[in-house]
Amino acid sequence: VQLQASGGGLVQAGGSLVLSCAGSILTDSRYGMGWFRQAPGKEREFVAAIRWIGYATNYADSVRDRFTISKDNARSTVYLQMNSLKPEDTAVYYCAASLSSYGTNERDYNYWGQGTQVTVSS
Repeated sequence: VQLQASGGGLVQAGGSLVLSCAGSILTDSRYGMGWFRQAPGKEREFVAAIRWIGYATNYADSVRDRFTISKDNARSTVYLQMNSLKPEDTAVYYCAASLSSYGTNERDYNYWGQGTQVTVSS
């Protein structure tokens, strides 16, 4: 199982980025996909998640109405559209796959990508 996150970079406050996560995973065993992030000196935190079958989503309050998670099942890819970015969104963003959840607890996620850096300048 490999998850490859991409799309990070440097952007000014108010700008947008799209993260992608492609995964070679047994798609019929995947329950949910999520994005987490870790800022310097802070613990990793939940950002958003989506159920692999269907379209149910879950967002952290800090990103709701600014970020949108979506997926392409045929391409085994999940996306995170990030709009109205703020300096406090600066972090390494990780994608993860869960066999049982699309919730907020990172312990429910079984497979993790390597992370992609997002830096938002003020």
